[in-house]
Amino acid sequence: MTLRCATSNPGKLREFTRTAERFGWQVEPVHGIPPCEEDGATFLENARKKAQYYSSRVPGLVFAEDSGLEVTALGGAPGVYSARFAGEGATDADNNRLLIERLAGTGDRSARYVAQIVLADTGRIVGEFEGHVSGLIVDEPRGANGFGYDPHFFYEPFGCTFGEAPLERKMDVSHRTRALEAMFESLNARR
Repeated sequence: MTLRCATSNPGKLREFTRTAERFGWQVEPVHGIPPCEEDGATFLENARKKAQYYSSRVPGLVFAEDSGLEVTALGGAPGVYSARFAGEGATDADNNRLLIERLAGTGDRSARYVAQIVLADTGRIVGEFEGHVSGLIVDEPRGANGFGYDPHFFYEPFGCTFGEAPLERKMDVSHRTRALEAMFESLNARR
């Protein structure tokens, strides 16, 4: 079975594909459609908007995902602005630098990655799924694996950052994988 996804992010697509295969699905990105504006106040609002937008333009089931980092000491920031925390066109390095600057002098380094996935068919939402994973933010980047905030996200069960963890190991516990697993379990239960 094939399921379409609304992403052009190669890191996310790699996670989507890997998880889909474990459940007997294939993931195909949606192509040739102008991007949907992500102006929601929450991950769920953005995922809903994208799912409805793309699924109304292509046949079959389409899922959209929005995710990012929520840092307790920053009141949940960067949140929906995770990819553009340091401004439009910001790189991962820019976003990470701003994150560490904003955390200077704070004792609480708790954070969590959050992923919201919305599944839609012909513009109609047919399922919503969430995943999250908790960790701590470290000042110095560690590791070159992953993307985004991974080099600063220390995951205690691994004893290292997501940037240091082998990609396959990180994907086993990631927020995206947890949300995807819930979605594919739901889809397989309907078969």
